[in-house]
Amino acid sequence: MKRVFLISCMLIVMLMQAAGLTAGEVLTVEEVVERANKVAYYAAGDGKAKVSMTITDAQGRVRSREFVVLRKDISDGGEQLFYVYFQRPSDVRKMVFMVHKKIGSDDDRWLYLPALDLVRRIAASDKRTSFVGSHFLYEDVSGRSTVEDVHTLVATDDKHYILNNVPKDPSTVEFTSYKIWIDRISFMPMKAEYVDKDGRTYRTVEALEVKDIQGHPTVIQSRVRDLVNGGETVSVFTDVKYDIGLGDIFTERYLRRAPREARK
Repeated sequence: MKRVFLISCMLIVMLMQAAGLTAGEVLTVEEVVERANKVAYYAAGDGKAKVSMTITDAQGRVRSREFVVLRKDISDGGEQLFYVYFQRPSDVRKMVFMVHKKIGSDDDRWLYLPALDLVRRIAASDKRTSFVGSHFLYEDVSGRSTVEDVHTLVATDDKHYILNNVPKDPSTVEFTSYKIWIDRISFMPMKAEYVDKDGRTYRTVEALEVKDIQGHPTVIQSRVRDLVNGGETVSVFTDVKYDIGLGDIFTERYLRRAPREARK
């Protein structure tokens, strides 16, 4: 029994060290937000994952999407590049969504529609709209910039830091605030609840399963629910790899001709 307890304590200490947290350390809300943002979106210098997305509408009808996500960091916690290449079904095959994520200004977003051979820029005002017909939003792919909200630590329980977040510019979003639960050991955001202008919790985003991959806490299953209109989208992440050495593939040149890393 003592041996099991000792091993458990050692595992907790190792997880705390991996997160850069020492025993008794008290963090400011800004530090919690920064660590959670880096864990969720900045694992290693780059990464790749295959994603299987299942979309269920309010009537129980099901659709699917399969795509590859490539990510490269320009700076840790700063600018990033994202490339999303759709493989299935046939109506979205070879479609590409690309993001140049910026800090303190609007991201640049492109969508390539192969059926029309058309490259379309996605306006900043469209970032809170549906991502390819799912309950995820375009902004969910690359993450919401932490500087866009005012963050308040409202509670701490045995497992989570609980933060309330209010947009600095309410005119740019459909929510008035959102609450987020951040794991106290790994700093992975585990759940978010969005509140609309009527005070209703209308949308939730959850990490259903997290695994350690190459030393990085990684969400391998997530879910978004529409609590007002009904329906949900579940994403499953497989073949996740970090530090694969992605080159200069995040340009308009590769919208019409996907790089080898996206097609494999």
